[in-house]
Amino acid sequence: MRRSGSLARQALVRVGGRNTGRAATATRAEVIYTGAPVVPHLAIPAPVEVEESARSTSLLPGEQTAARRVRFAIVQGCTLASLALGMLAIVLAMHDEVRLAAAFLVACVVFDGVDGALARKLGVQSPFGAQMDSLADMCSFGLAAPVVVYASLAHSVPTPAAAVACMLVAGCAAIRLARFNVSPKDGTFFSGVPTTLVAAVLALTVLIDLPLPGAVILGGVALLAFAMVSSFPYAKLARLVKLPAWFWLLPVVGALVDARLTFVMLVAAYLVSGPIMWMRAKRV
Repeated sequence: MRRSGSLARQALVRVGGRNTGRAATATRAEVIYTGAPVVPHLAIPAPVEVEESARSTSLLPGEQTAARRVRFAIVQGCTLASLALGMLAIVLAMHDEVRLAAAFLVACVVFDGVDGALARKLGVQSPFGAQMDSLADMCSFGLAAPVVVYASLAHSVPTPAAAVACMLVAGCAAIRLARFNVSPKDGTFFSGVPTTLVAAVLALTVLIDLPLPGAVILGGVALLAFAMVSSFPYAKLARLVKLPAWFWLLPVVGALVDARLTFVMLVAAYLVSGPIMWMRAKRV
């Protein structure tokens, strides 16, 4: 059946085999076509209220008071000071001021110890601060320290050898810091020699001008680099200071007699302590 002038057609539902003359409720699988598109009903989700904490971009977790923010800024200032001193050490080393550059590295080590202690003391520890400290350590101890050592060895060993040793220090420092960031923390021992201690040893070696052949110092630099990425346990400073007073008597007397020799002996004893403790742990 045709109807002109209209696109809309209707199909009457056949119920019980006869037409009812009106649109009946479909009781069988029969199609009803009206010519108009059927728009499904879309449920509009209710607006989700975003919590204030999710919108917060504060770098300091916990209570947001002016006093805590000031303390947090002081701690981050110490970290940035360590970074700036490391950059100054590089500039000084490039201008042949090697011993002054080494002194700036020693100052970096001091600020690196201060920022962590301050953060714990003032109660402003944060993930942001931990990342800042790691990045500053890489710049000051992973880059500045090798550059200073390279400048000090430039005239005593072949340039390629000095460059390789210093690149080794930089690469091992990066690995050591990345491993430290993702590893569970041990309150008693380090896994490998920390980058801060390696930088301090390198800086003091340049600062006190150890009377050793360049090749020997170069070998020591490579040894320190590998010690950073080793898995040997090394005691933390907090454990060392708890040793009996008589234990420190020999180093003090030795420093009065020959400070340079005593420094070399202390560094060697610390490096050897890691493998010794590792072997003792294996026997247990």
